[in-house]
Amino acid sequence: MSSISPLVVQPTHFAAKPEKTLTQKPEKLALLIDKSKSIKQLSQIHAFIIRHDLETHPVLNFKLQRSYSSLGDVRCSVALFNRTQNPDVYFYTAVIRGHAINGLHEQALGFYVQMITEGVEPNAFTLSTVLKACSSGFGKALHSHAHKFGFESDTYVRTALVDLYGRGGDVVSARKLFDTMPERNLVSFTAMITGYAKNGEIDEARVLFDGMEERDVVSWNVMIDGYAQHGRPNEALILFRQMLEARLKPNEATMLAVLSACGQVGALESGQWIHSYLKYSSASINTHVGTALIDMYCRCGSLEDARLAFDAIKNKDAVVYNAMINGYAIHGFSGDALNLFDEMSQSGLRPTDITFIGILSACAHAGLVSEGWAIFNSMEGKYGISPKIEHYGCMVNLLGRAGKLNEAYELVKSTPIEADHVLWGTLLGACGLHKNIPLGERIVQYLLERGLANSGTYVLLSNIYATVGDWEGVSRTRAMMKQSGVHKEPGCSSVEVNNEVHEFLAGDVKHPKRREIYAMLEQVNQWVKEHGHTSKTEGVLHDIEESDKERSLEVHSEKLALAFGLISTKRGSTIKIVKNLRVCPDCHAVIKLVSKITGRKIVMRDRNRFHHCVDGLCSCGDYW
Repeated sequence: MSSISPLVVQPTHFAAKPEKTLTQKPEKLALLIDKSKSIKQLSQIHAFIIRHDLETHPVLNFKLQRSYSSLGDVRCSVALFNRTQNPDVYFYTAVIRGHAINGLHEQALGFYVQMITEGVEPNAFTLSTVLKACSSGFGKALHSHAHKFGFESDTYVRTALVDLYGRGGDVVSARKLFDTMPERNLVSFTAMITGYAKNGEIDEARVLFDGMEERDVVSWNVMIDGYAQHGRPNEALILFRQMLEARLKPNEATMLAVLSACGQVGALESGQWIHSYLKYSSASINTHVGTALIDMYCRCGSLEDARLAFDAIKNKDAVVYNAMINGYAIHGFSGDALNLFDEMSQSGLRPTDITFIGILSACAHAGLVSEGWAIFNSMEGKYGISPKIEHYGCMVNLLGRAGKLNEAYELVKSTPIEADHVLWGTLLGACGLHKNIPLGERIVQYLLERGLANSGTYVLLSNIYATVGDWEGVSRTRAMMKQSGVHKEPGCSSVEVNNEVHEFLAGDVKHPKRREIYAMLEQVNQWVKEHGHTSKTEGVLHDIEESDKERSLEVHSEKLALAFGLISTKRGSTIKIVKNLRVCPDCHAVIKLVSKITGRKIVMRDRNRFHHCVDGLCSCGDYW
């Protein structure tokens, strides 16, 4: 075989097994093939087989073909297959499996079609293997093959069909197949749960999960990841604790899902525990887990821990740098982000489109207009990366925040990519920041005419009207919202205490410690008034009495979270708050003052960025 060069085999590789013995007993060679742990080992055995004219031996040929593909060398596997005369179903299944496990799905399907064309009938393993490599469209044809060849009731084939329909979004068909399985096992349960969880039907997945008699780490991972990926991170963390109580050892996939959940709710204590677990367990912290740790720490407000995790990663790639650059950006440490970008370039790593999203965001948070334009223009000119809609969004955000609304408007109109509602919404938010009602109304009209308006569009316009006291405009906008059937997303803030995340809505009275919380809130209000604070009521969306506006501001979710943090943590300790929306100007001013009055550092993450409040000052410089 010309594509494989025979290698000289050292006698030590076959210690105590002379060549004559191995030649006379091919089964010993077959055993060595099965035990091969690397391409190098396998190639040496292959060279020995060629040198002794055993390459046509059907068992050795089959095992070589299968082992090459299992170790990732599909090219050698195919070369062996092509030299096989009249390959049977086992040879075809091996080459199909080799392509499937290496992500070469189209080629795997091609070999299946070739097999059928050559008149070789598939077996159950062939069908279950090829089903994992195809889309739902081709899968329906394979489903008919399973029925034709009598394998539709086979547990492995039926499980693969459940997985196929679930992946394709047809959970109804997947459930019908699952319910009519003659025999269901752990894998089939996990396939059905996965089908529900990727399609967002988490509650249905949980019912099935709770009904399982046996669960392995994969089934736990599916549920935990499903919660994390569909905006239910608290439930992901609760389920993770239950998994540990069940004495199952988490793997890398578990850690990635749980770290994502920690980052979403700002559960720093839980994230630190997971990091410690990784350090003192046999689990290695590779670039994937390391990047997830950086992202978690950044999203939980601990840049110091994020940087330590970053520095500990060996052989950093662009993804690792991107995570740290983005972390600096959302915290407003633009200088550090720019320095890391330079370090990345000097290390020889080529920036990606994600890198530029992070670095342009850093410029936007600091108002670095000239630097932002230079970096944006270098994308195509220096690095050959065409800006995407996200990069234009960063530039519009940068220009809009800096008050260059006309420049931002012209950029949106001139983009080679059609601007979406996010891009227009960014510009609309800037109009609210700088109270430019005419441009804001023009943008809203444009979005309405093209069916691009959403709840955020109306809320932003309503905010613009409210800041200038145009209550008729506010009323008109709210009527439009009601008529269109859209609803404003409620503000929600959370704070973690003793590994437990506590969530608050505006005016929330459901917490067990509500009396203590509201007592502290009254104390906070007294403190800030004594320090000269007057409520910033201009953004309140109701045309009501001033005293009522003030009371409305006093029970915002972030203030309730702050009050709970003050009564539940040690004096002098940092309080970390996470809010799902942009922090309001009044809450921002109050939190700054409280940091000065109490001598505490208060870190708050809103929808746009982090605010580090220390001694009455915020890291954003009141520029957000």
